[in-house]
Amino acid sequence: MLMQGPGGDTIAQETLDLMRLHGVPPSSANYQVWLAYRLGRNQPVREAVDARIASGEIFTAEFNADLHDRFFTGLGSSAQILLAGERIARDLGQVVSFLKLTEEKSGDYGRALESAATDLSNAIGPDQIRQLVSGLAAATLDMANHNRHLNEQLQRSSHEIDSLRSSLESVRMESLTDSLTGLANRRMFDETLRLRIEEARAQRTDLCLFLCDIDHFKRFNDTWGHHTGDQILRFLASALQAHARPDYLVARYGGEEFAVIMPRANARLAAQTAEALRAAIQTKRLRRRSTNEDLGQVTVSIGIARLQPGDTAQGLVERADACLYASKRNGRNQVTTDATPVLYVA
Repeated sequence: MLMQGPGGDTIAQETLDLMRLHGVPPSSANYQVWLAYRLGRNQPVREAVDARIASGEIFTAEFNADLHDRFFTGLGSSAQILLAGERIARDLGQVVSFLKLTEEKSGDYGRALESAATDLSNAIGPDQIRQLVSGLAAATLDMANHNRHLNEQLQRSSHEIDSLRSSLESVRMESLTDSLTGLANRRMFDETLRLRIEEARAQRTDLCLFLCDIDHFKRFNDTWGHHTGDQILRFLASALQAHARPDYLVARYGGEEFAVIMPRANARLAAQTAEALRAAIQTKRLRRRSTNEDLGQVTVSIGIARLQPGDTAQGLVERADACLYASKRNGRNQVTTDATPVLYVA
């Protein structure tokens, strides 16, 4: 992204200075995030970056990628969707034009038949009949050729639209999927949680949300590097999917934090599922793929919240997040629910 016009160079340099100050590599994706932060026009970006700075945590590669995924990834997808939509509109326009021409030709052909029927009802000679039949044959052949071209055009347009529909679905799935783990991304999580809350209220069914965070993940990254950190993230993603029912949504919420939306699951079932996941991860010994070195024990902390009357999506997430951090404060490698009496004790 280039900055043009008066002050553009200054803003660009200030953006790079900010990135350098906070240890953010100067990639195009990172620059897009930090330029938006510097300009101050994207309030969610500014709040997310300010919160990270205030926490004192470093800007890891995972966090930087998550920032870009949350606030900017959809822009490229939107452009692809727009182009595909234009192609569909163009194809449909051609079909409509051809159908209008067909309507005109059908009218001409109908009038020719009507005229021929009138002439045949009158006393006409053999030569006139031959001319009439010849004219009808030519008109019928012209109409048949036009109908053949119309069918070919419709088939081509149908194939093209089917192809574009598949492309749009692929783009849509990419825009809703985390590229590292293959799970749903934050955008898909937000959309699904809203719909599930509406569904739970309409059907008067339970809904639980649990948030899961890898304990001491920064230590793994600092010790073994980001590639090994990615291996651990993919391992947890696989474990979450293995413990989820088909109607659950498993998502990468951000960085090393994951979320599971559990429709029609009461608090007891959610806690049992979370405890089974926690225990399974604790007993697993991971090895570094490149060297086969033992990575040590990986554990997770989990927080669970059950949908309450009057809950908003944000309120449900905040309560699950509070449970998650209660698990961490109390020693990690455990599950805390919003029914825990000591949850909100400082």
